[in-house]
Amino acid sequence: MHWVAGIASSRSFVVDLGRNQSLPFGLYGSDHRHSFHGYIVASPLHDFGGNMSGLVSDSWWRKTLYMTGGALLAAAAYLFYELLSVRKELELDSKDAIILHQFARPKNGMPSLSPFCLKMETYLRMLDLPYQNYFDGSLSPQGKMPWIEYNHDRVSGTEFIMDFLEEKLGMNLNKSLSRQEQAVARAITRMVEEHLYWMIAYCQWVDNVEETQKMLEAPGPLGEVLRWTLCQLNGGLVKKEMYCHGVGRFSRDEVYMLMERDLRTLASLLGDKKYIMGSRASNVDATVFGHLAQAMWTLPGTRPQQLIKGELINLAMYCERIRRKFWPEWLVNLDDLYLEGESDSSCDTPSHLQECGLFSRTDTLDESSGSCLTHTHTLSPDDRSGCSLSDSDIELDGSDDEHQAKA
Repeated sequence: MHWVAGIASSRSFVVDLGRNQSLPFGLYGSDHRHSFHGYIVASPLHDFGGNMSGLVSDSWWRKTLYMTGGALLAAAAYLFYELLSVRKELELDSKDAIILHQFARPKNGMPSLSPFCLKMETYLRMLDLPYQNYFDGSLSPQGKMPWIEYNHDRVSGTEFIMDFLEEKLGMNLNKSLSRQEQAVARAITRMVEEHLYWMIAYCQWVDNVEETQKMLEAPGPLGEVLRWTLCQLNGGLVKKEMYCHGVGRFSRDEVYMLMERDLRTLASLLGDKKYIMGSRASNVDATVFGHLAQAMWTLPGTRPQQLIKGELINLAMYCERIRRKFWPEWLVNLDDLYLEGESDSSCDTPSHLQECGLFSRTDTLDESSGSCLTHTHTLSPDDRSGCSLSDSDIELDGSDDEHQAKA
């Protein structure tokens, strides 16, 4: 008769044991050892048949351990690679070049699911500053995204980036604003970034997370798992930070009520003007557009989108005006500009945004002067086909804002 000896414990492990004694053991790959005192449990194998023999077989346990551990390590390595975008770093020279680090492009054609990344890139286009996108996924030393490199200087935080570029390049979108107008613009920026932002984030990562998950770009065999994981992590982080901020302590209906008040405030401030502060774009327009675009194009069927495309239609016209002027290659489906059932247009406008490489809005406008933009600029009030909410707002003086900034 053959006997097997084991140890009785609440933890699962296998050990060869001949008599009661103190055993050192530790986790695989760890040098830290522990001691365990237990009782010998012995039982005849023939009482349990072949099943018991299989369970205690060294080779069975070893194969199971290796297969399970290998699969888990492979999955963990892949997730770690994708989450941190661990890839071979390109040698980037930021001498006299603006390198913009930001999150990867989503799949729905939006430039970014981050209001601040979209704000920063729109700001650079408003100033017509050439820049290079770098979707490396790495945060700034302060843990912020986006951030820039310029002449080997690294700057994070959109407000500090704007100040830095204004100081280094002498270009300022707010130059034509009076001190009082600048104060108003700053107050609007604080309302949008410190209050409305959390409502948009709640819609994206908590209340409408299924749609957001579809927009994330995560290739590979574990792409779906990665997208789900990212959404769960971001959703939990948003809820935690909203609670610390204060707005997360309110109910869902109260959060939406606060969002609606912010949107109505913006609509009232905008009125029938082309931009928030008047006829020319300023810094605050990059901020407001970066946030409103999320509600406009990433939250289908939600209350904020319905408000913007319906009752607060001037906000939708504002978003479309900026998109067409400063993002000529960002094309949207016509259905995205109307509430469901309002548009009967059949225009097909697939979107394709530039990934990496040097970007200049002037170059983009020149390259497309014979196609989409020419058609847009030459539309008359009588022959519009519904291809935009704001065709009449796309003016021929496309360089006014740049002349203002460089003056």
